[in-house]
Amino acid sequence: MLVHPQFDPVAIHLGPLAIHWYGLMYLAGFMTFLWLGRKRISTLNDTLIDAKLLDDLLFYGVIGVILGGRLGYVLFYKPAYYFSHPLEIFHVWQGGMSFHGGFLGVLTAMAWLAYKKNLRWLQITDFIAPLVPPGLAFGRIGNFINGELWGRPADLPWAMVFPKVDNLPRHPSQLYEFALEGLLLFVMLWVYARKPRPTGMVSGLFLVGYGSIRFLVEFTREPDDFLGLLSMGMSMGQWLSLPMAIGGVFLMIWSSRRAA
Repeated sequence: MLVHPQFDPVAIHLGPLAIHWYGLMYLAGFMTFLWLGRKRISTLNDTLIDAKLLDDLLFYGVIGVILGGRLGYVLFYKPAYYFSHPLEIFHVWQGGMSFHGGFLGVLTAMAWLAYKKNLRWLQITDFIAPLVPPGLAFGRIGNFINGELWGRPADLPWAMVFPKVDNLPRHPSQLYEFALEGLLLFVMLWVYARKPRPTGMVSGLFLVGYGSIRFLVEFTREPDDFLGLLSMGMSMGQWLSLPMAIGGVFLMIWSSRRAA
């Protein structure tokens, strides 16, 4: 049985200033996005995506992640509480971000950027899809360092006790997500996107891959205590991921038929 190391969530103390590991993980994800984006530009023949547009993609993406992630958490997880305490919506330092909200925020930001640059929306999402999983991986490392989003009780050799929760050995679900929605999904998308694909196919694979992985991993992840399991015994994360996977299948079918 393993025990969570209980890391200090603050990476660097500079007098009254505290730099948290989670913030550094976000920064690492954004920097990796730029690094991988430049590599993709160098291997693509699409002259519409260049280094200047990559910087714009990151800028708009950051806005989408932060605004969408926060609003998604407010609307999907605690709408009644935040409608009663609206000023706390802005207390982002207290935690509370939703991947699915951030995902919708990024899609909205990319749609706006595509409109401004007179580009096709799916052309942009196809370009950025392989660049996203490393950021998810860094985020899950941040979750693990913080000892949050722990798994359900488990009787496995690698089960881990999270002392600030209880003394039960649990799935280290943050590490499952790091390996699957971070590393595995990145390899899948990066390899698949190396060859020219019909518009929408790479985006569709991202939806199928993330939606399926998150749906399955949620079976090992402890549901939010203020929500528990919802109808059909599924968590909120599963209910939000299922439409992603289904939508990805339809997008890939539509894309392949359109290219035929």
